[in-house]
Amino acid sequence: MTKAKTASLLWVDLEMTGLSPEKDRILEVAAIATDWDFEEFGTYTAVVKVSEKLMRERMVGEFWEKNKASYDALFEQNVSGESAKQVEKELLDFVAQNFGDEVYLAGNSIHQDRKFIEREWPELNEKLHYRMLDVSAWKLYFENALHRKFAKPENHRALDDIRGSIEELKWYQKMIS
Repeated sequence: MTKAKTASLLWVDLEMTGLSPEKDRILEVAAIATDWDFEEFGTYTAVVKVSEKLMRERMVGEFWEKNKASYDALFEQNVSGESAKQVEKELLDFVAQNFGDEVYLAGNSIHQDRKFIEREWPELNEKLHYRMLDVSAWKLYFENALHRKFAKPENHRALDDIRGSIEELKWYQKMIS
């Protein structure tokens, strides 16, 4: 018996070597399939193997100095990573198992992650709807217009960050209910 394809939102968080899709690479991905009530249908995580040389060249500066634990963990797990092509194949399988025709990408500043998806995982990108649910739009409005701020932990690890984004959107929903 096959699982009913009822998920609508593909929550994604990527950890990358930096923010330039042309120069940087995806290091880690987490995905959670939910419906519009945020009921989870499945999760997926993977480590993408990236050259250590590229990591050392690109993962520099204040952000990485402030997030040393994440920096060290990303280097440590890199040795057991899979190729970007293999991770894309697994993500496509995850989407096929959990979604019907429409797959909406969701997350915080998801437009930036989408740029990396377009570049590194073109087949996955083709499966995604052009509309996205970006939690950062809610964040901008609530913080600047309503002066209300969600206290989201910043672990800079993909699965923790995506769960935090879902909780953040739930918090915004409660504020308007």
